Amino acid sequence: MITFDFKDSAVVVTGAASGIGLAISHAFHAAGARVALGDLDGERVGHAAAALGGERAFGAAVDVRDSASVRDFFAAADDAVGPVTVAVANAGIFPNRPVLDMACDEWDRVIDTNLRGTFLTCQAAARSMTTGGRAGKIITMSSGAHASARLGGSHYCASKAGIVMFTKVLAMELANRHINVNCIAPGYIDTRPWDQGKDPEFQNAMLRNIPWGRFGTPAEIAQSALFLASRAADYVTGEVLAVNGGAFAGRAYLPLNKAMPR
Repeated sequence: MITFDFKDSAVVVTGAASGIGLAISHAFHAAGARVALGDLDGERVGHAAAALGGERAFGAAVDVRDSASVRDFFAAADDAVGPVTVAVANAGIFPNRPVLDMACDEWDRVIDTNLRGTFLTCQAAARSMTTGGRAGKIITMSSGAHASARLGGSHYCASKAGIVMFTKVLAMELANRHINVNCIAPGYIDTRPWDQGKDPEFQNAMLRNIPWGRFGTPAEIAQSALFLASRAADYVTGEVLAVNGGAFAGRAYLPLNKAMPR
């Protein structure tokens, strides 16, 4: 396994109480970083930070939709783990509802959390880095849904597509300050135990289109974040890294003898 050394880094991760955000926090902490974990669920993220142990972890509540909350969280993180050098804007939600049945409140909640939250998190990180004259790495979290629509996901897909373009623009704006901005687009990542909340029909349909033959894990997304935050990715910016087991390579579910038109 490739190893990364982040002992001189202060890392901020939002949506860090569970799932991908928690895995990213663990990965950076294991690589020596000082990590500030933020989440809307303050109690849960506090426990997550405490579980990491030592003085290199800090957890606090943050509402990424609210500029004052984000500003306060970054100030507290600065005091606890030092000036940010890596930021991962991971917080997001993914409800499912057809457009004809969707209330404006649900649309606003998804766009505000996923897209506005990414904007505010990245803005706070970039302001901290530029004010301190520090080079840095900013990572946003999109989804395969930014390029492949799904029924019931109009708000989610729109927010994730917006994150991709926001990432590209921010990368251009911050390049002369030596701040890299990149995006990870996970495919179907299994964040729950196999015996909880699983729809076998849905699972089988998804698996048929993944050449790797399995769902991804939060730890695999975390490894991608380590790479993009490392010196190995110094010349990578404005890019979208798809981590999906080959799901976007083509139509894997077609039988071999029917894959070519006659």
